[in-house]
Amino acid sequence: MSWITPLPQLAFGAGLAVLITGVAQAQMGESIERSTFGQLPDGRDVDLYRITNANGIEMRVTNYGGIIVSLRTLDAQGEFDDIVLGFDSLDGYLSDAYRKSNPYFGALIGRYGNRIAGGQFSLNGETYELATNNGPNHLHGGDKGFNRVLWQAKPFDNHEGAGLVLSYVSADGEEGYPGRLDVQVTYTLTDANELAIDYRATTSEATPVNLTQHTYFNLEGEGSGSILDHRLMINADAFTPVDETLIPTGEIRPVAGTPFDFREPTAIGARIDRGNRQLEFGQGYDHNFVLRRDSAAGDDPALAARVWEPDSGRVLEVATTESGLQFYSGNFLAGTLVGKSGESYKHRSGFALETQHFPDSPNQANFPSTILEPGETYRSRTVYTFSTRSREETGQ
Repeated sequence: MSWITPLPQLAFGAGLAVLITGVAQAQMGESIERSTFGQLPDGRDVDLYRITNANGIEMRVTNYGGIIVSLRTLDAQGEFDDIVLGFDSLDGYLSDAYRKSNPYFGALIGRYGNRIAGGQFSLNGETYELATNNGPNHLHGGDKGFNRVLWQAKPFDNHEGAGLVLSYVSADGEEGYPGRLDVQVTYTLTDANELAIDYRATTSEATPVNLTQHTYFNLEGEGSGSILDHRLMINADAFTPVDETLIPTGEIRPVAGTPFDFREPTAIGARIDRGNRQLEFGQGYDHNFVLRRDSAAGDDPALAARVWEPDSGRVLEVATTESGLQFYSGNFLAGTLVGKSGESYKHRSGFALETQHFPDSPNQANFPSTILEPGETYRSRTVYTFSTRSREETGQ
């Protein structure tokens, strides 16, 4: 199944990208409010949008980096908590401490999510040089990826839900990539307690594209401590092992008999410190899983992962049209950043489930292609569904 479909090229003109003007806080309807989040060093204002569904689930998103700043959901006792890592103000995302560790809290990632070996790739007889911002490799789009740009935002509230359409034009040559890339990402919060993320892009020249979202979850509540007792299921029979710099070797390795077998719900911490070369390379889990797709799903999102947190009873389910899922267990969180709760984000206090195509695909001939051609439209959809299950319901 192709992930790039040849469709007429999209146009992202001023009409789509209109920013709503008005006072610092403007009511967009019952489910959307806008306020000022801060100001960039160049003087541009940054907005924050609060989006609420009929059940009281509340998401806050800023147009800086498309960052999901907070996400408040119910636990099994009917109490709301914020379950994503982040900061209360823009200053947190601009601080020296944040830029030094650069965890990409809640951000949109592009042009290429994950790593590209050696910061280069060849395409149509030309070699393109990219920033090496992760050891010897290129990570998450470079020094100024989509996580550090100001997106244009258009709120909406319709029969599907309430949300934001974010648009950005990545200029030809930006961060070393060829072609002008017109990108549109839509966040939709539904009354079925789903957060749907739809990605679309078109290009003026052949270029690799791999867009994703880098929210860190802690289903017990952000700032509550370790995520190692969360029970995780990943719908994958294989993963892509990596070298010591976290670049895939090209092998597709079965998960059976390894610490990477999450086909049955397993505590994240159950095997994370087991003596395993792959876990040593990632200092825990930081690996791409090759997702199973039910043929009945067609082009619709298929189940990728499910997470249950026993104390709160919260359940997170992830479905996607993508072929890969990067599971990252927060190995490089070091307690240097203080979040919204006033607590520092310590080692493994959040996890990410990044839906994606495979890392380093431009240099891996046996991986599915990530090259987008002119006249084609990049399309991807991921849906996060939030629910609860008590210990009694799970039998644990």
